[in-house]
Amino acid sequence: MGNSGLKQHYETAKKTGTLNLSQGKLDEFPQNLRALAPVLRTLDLSKNKFVRIPNDIGNFTLLKQLNISHNKLTELPEVLGALTKLEGLNAASNQIKSIPWPLSKLTRLKQVNLSDNQITEFPLMFRDLKFLDMLDLSRNRITTIPDAVAALHVVELNLNQNQISAISEKLAECPRLKTLRLEENCLQLNAIPIKILKDSNVSVLALEGNLFEMKEFADVDGYDNYMERYTAVKKKMF
Repeated sequence: MGNSGLKQHYETAKKTGTLNLSQGKLDEFPQNLRALAPVLRTLDLSKNKFVRIPNDIGNFTLLKQLNISHNKLTELPEVLGALTKLEGLNAASNQIKSIPWPLSKLTRLKQVNLSDNQITEFPLMFRDLKFLDMLDLSRNRITTIPDAVAALHVVELNLNQNQISAISEKLAECPRLKTLRLEENCLQLNAIPIKILKDSNVSVLALEGNLFEMKEFADVDGYDNYMERYTAVKKKMF
C-alpha cells in the first residue's frame, strides 16, 4: 500500500471512525495510525505480516471492532484489556498459543473469533462476560473442557477440529448455550455428558467426525430429551 493510498485512508478514517488496512503488507504500526487513536471505532489489520501488536493498541479506547486475523501473531498484548468498548475481536488464523487474562475486562464483547490458532487450554477469561454471544475456538489444540466453563454466557460455542477427549458436565449449566459444535475431535461416545442431553438448553449439538458412529449416538441416555429441543427449534424456523 503506497503512501498516497495510506494518506487517503487516514483522511477518510478521521471522518468515519473506520480504517481498513487489510492486505497492506504491514509488519508494524504505521506512524500515522497512532494519531487516529482518539477517533477510531473500527480497525481492520487483517492479512498482513504482524508478528506482534504493539502496546500502542491500548490507546485506541473507542474501538468497537478489531480484526487482526491472518497475521503471524504468537500472542495478544495484555493492553487489549484496556479496550473496554470492544464488541468484536477477530484474531483467527494466527499462531497464538494462549490468551492474556486482562481480556476478562472486555465486558461488552459480543463476538470472539480465535479459530485456527495453537491454543491448548480453554480460555477461561471469557467467563462472566454477559453479552458474549459467540466464541469460536475451532481449529486449535484444546484437549479438555474444564468445570469452570459453567460461567460462560455464550449462545454458540464452536470447538470443531480440536483434540478434545474430555468434557465437564458443568458445560450443561451454561445459561444461554444453545449451539455446541464439537465436530472432528477425539471424543468417545461415553465422553458426552448425559447432563448436556437431559438438562441443558443445547438444541444443536454437532458431533460428526469423533471416535464413534453417529447412529450409536441415538442410543445414548438423554438423546430423546435433546431431540425434543432440536425439533422444537427447527419448527420455529419454518
